[in-house]
Amino acid sequence: MDQPNGKMVIPSYLSTRSEDLNKGFVHPPLDYEHELLEAIRLGSEDKAMEALHKINALEAATLACYPLRSKKNALIASCTLFTRAIIRGGVDPETAFQLSDTLIREIEVIGEIGVLLRFEYEMVLQFIAVMKREKEVLHYSHIVNLSVYFIREHIYQDLTLALIAGHVGVHPSYLSDRFKQETGMPLTEFINRRKIEESKPILMHSNQSISGIAFMFKFCSQSYYTQLFKKYTGMTPRQFRRDGATTTN
Repeated sequence: MDQPNGKMVIPSYLSTRSEDLNKGFVHPPLDYEHELLEAIRLGSEDKAMEALHKINALEAATLACYPLRSKKNALIASCTLFTRAIIRGGVDPETAFQLSDTLIREIEVIGEIGVLLRFEYEMVLQFIAVMKREKEVLHYSHIVNLSVYFIREHIYQDLTLALIAGHVGVHPSYLSDRFKQETGMPLTEFINRRKIEESKPILMHSNQSISGIAFMFKFCSQSYYTQLFKKYTGMTPRQFRRDGATTTN
């Protein structure tokens, strides 16, 4: 492109490319990105974490003048790719876009690089969690299916029999009997098991305190969360986190 005075303007990307080459910088191999997106599409936590570790072990691209803004831009771009991955995996587009919008808003309010780095792993796990929920096939009645979907979508809330029965439009005692008959466990136990299961990736892949995770899932105390975790998994949250870290390393 020529300026009015006839001088040639070098496109900025050529200048940037020249600087990157002089510094010896190259972007992560496209295969790594493909591995990560495929793992998310398939709902594989282990493979996704492995691919993300490989990508983050390499030098990151500079996407802004300030490191914090650069990392935010990178995460927003990743969020867009992850959204497309779960849509290809079968997630309803509106559900995927709502998750993306929520995560991008969270990215924007984070003010520290270290927190952003940890959030990247949590973000991947949230996409995978949605992918897994959408791929599960339920063989229950319509009322029980509605209850399970409600529990999934409100897993971080204080869930009660009365609240869920009101949502599906039946009497609490009827829902309680029907739920146990079809799933083989009381509604409260189903909720607790689901919360424990959802808490595992956060324990494994974040630095969130155990008390913070217990609070996040609306358990009445850390000790009660620990008690249930051990009941359903055979180990305490601390042991689970430690053993997972040992396996990863």
